[in-house]
Amino acid sequence: MKLRSVLTALTLVVAPGVAVIGTSTDAFAVTKISHATATSMFRSSGITWSSSGGCSDRNNPTCTSFEQLNLATAQGAQTLKGASGCALNITGGTETGHASGTYSHWNGYKLDYAKNSCVTAYIHSNFTYIGLRGDGAPQYKSASGNIYADEGNHWDVLYYNCGGC
Repeated sequence: MKLRSVLTALTLVVAPGVAVIGTSTDAFAVTKISHATATSMFRSSGITWSSSGGCSDRNNPTCTSFEQLNLATAQGAQTLKGASGCALNITGGTETGHASGTYSHWNGYKLDYAKNSCVTAYIHSNFTYIGLRGDGAPQYKSASGNIYADEGNHWDVLYYNCGGC
């Protein structure tokens, strides 16, 4: 049996309700989760979420959706919440309206968090400043390689992995 088949089977046993996306030529498989699975994970960790439109439609830019979020991204939010002890409110997920690209909100790699003094102090104290992003946003890198960009009124976080979950 191929390693990929074994990993897929294990993923489905360990995390029911999620789907593994990828082909046999991918370097790794990305596990996608539903909005309901993500909100359950966030609720169990004390993470809140909000949207300017008060909705969760992935195709509406005023909503906050977690449909097709990467499992590692949701776990990364849980890791940040647990490690920082800060109140964490997600204001942006996989909904349309964000910048495009491979490692984008739409593709499940990013979350936006409302800024608060606790989260900002945690990021500044525990992550390494790596310079300005192309749009001028200051960036900080965690030991696990995830990137936290200060976009002024919120943190834009790129999760390559779950941050040590």
